[in-house]
Amino acid sequence: MTDARSCGNSSSQLCYPYNLIHDSSTGTLYIADTINHRVVRYLGGALSGTVVSGGNGAGFNNNQLNYPIDLYFESSSNSLMIANAGANIIVRWTIGASNWTLIAGNSNGTIGSTLTMFYYPVTVIFDSYGNIYVTDTYNHRIQFFSSGSQTGTTIAGVVGTQRHNDTLLK
Repeated sequence: MTDARSCGNSSSQLCYPYNLIHDSSTGTLYIADTINHRVVRYLGGALSGTVVSGGNGAGFNNNQLNYPIDLYFESSSNSLMIANAGANIIVRWTIGASNWTLIAGNSNGTIGSTLTMFYYPVTVIFDSYGNIYVTDTYNHRIQFFSSGSQTGTTIAGVVGTQRHNDTLLK
């Protein structure tokens, strides 16, 4: 990689990377290159990376990412689950594919507070049963999605309510 103080979009540069995942079986790093709207793969010891998802500018099409913030690597399907925050969705991008498939949220990027929509999701976690947990930032809540479901359940927080209140986290 080049000088860490340089924000750029070449194969050896990143711009505001927010998260990374390490595949310990291969030594590969997957990096959410947020401002470049892409995920970059760095093989062990490499000084430059390869775009594995996005990289087609910010947008809402299924070949674009829009401020990807968080990643989860699913080795069994060789795919990345991406909190695509600017598009208000969670997507799956299989390594080698040219587009994503929708996991949760509205594919046209619409902001919402219903149980099927998000307002800037920034963290995605999968458990061993395939369930999904999402931090829905500007809705001030944590959403739980049963495996295969696109309808969530609020398990912490209350939409439209912010600040600290112990009763909101029950």
